[in-house]
Amino acid sequence: MEINIKRDGLKLHGLLEGTDEIENDKIAILMHGFKGDLGYDNSKILSALSHYLNKQGLPTIRFDFDGCGKSDGKFEDMTVYSEILDGIKILDYVRNTVKAKHIYLIGHSQGGVVASMLAGYYRDVIEKLVLLAPAATLKTDAQDGVCQGSTYDPNHVPEKVDVSGFDVGGAYFRTAQLLPIYQTAEHYNRKVLLIHGLDDKIVSPNASRKFHTLLPESELHLIDGEGHMFTGKNRPEVLKLVGDFLEK
Repeated sequence: MEINIKRDGLKLHGLLEGTDEIENDKIAILMHGFKGDLGYDNSKILSALSHYLNKQGLPTIRFDFDGCGKSDGKFEDMTVYSEILDGIKILDYVRNTVKAKHIYLIGHSQGGVVASMLAGYYRDVIEKLVLLAPAATLKTDAQDGVCQGSTYDPNHVPEKVDVSGFDVGGAYFRTAQLLPIYQTAEHYNRKVLLIHGLDDKIVSPNASRKFHTLLPESELHLIDGEGHMFTGKNRPEVLKLVGDFLEK
């Protein structure tokens, strides 16, 4: 079912799936990456993963961050911090409307950065955390003045940067340069699953390796031959890893 959640006057569009009821004891929240959306067809990893978990009996919520997909806002106004605010509102909805007692957080790419930081902030609320190719390298990329092939002066950040046809606001890069990603995530001391493709050309697998060293209850799976979007032949293995981790 479609859901809409308000955050500071913006409507965030989402899907609650795997259930006919609003109230559920368990739920997984899925967060998409940079320039992405909640996944409107099963070619996208979050769509495939959501449907896989639904078949296992686990309801899911996936949603478009502000300025993405069908949510309100302009993409050029998006920052990691604005997505964290979106995530907080989703968590409020899950806790107060869905009334879930067991909340699992799953983030892909930049959504993995947001999920990791939210887990640090809400370490008493998030029961398990799954990070798929978490893009913690966005901080060092911003410090170097690069973003997926686009370049700029990191010491004089322009008002916006064209990244593959997407206008990204300067505030995104300015705040990214100083994001306390690992410092916030390391406050989470519950179960974590890390999955990263060894053929990822967008985010180095070293990002997941570093999360693994900082998170004491984490397990790391490096998938040979898999890229950033998990569209390869190993996708069934990735889905099973997540499903088994959340079931046990």
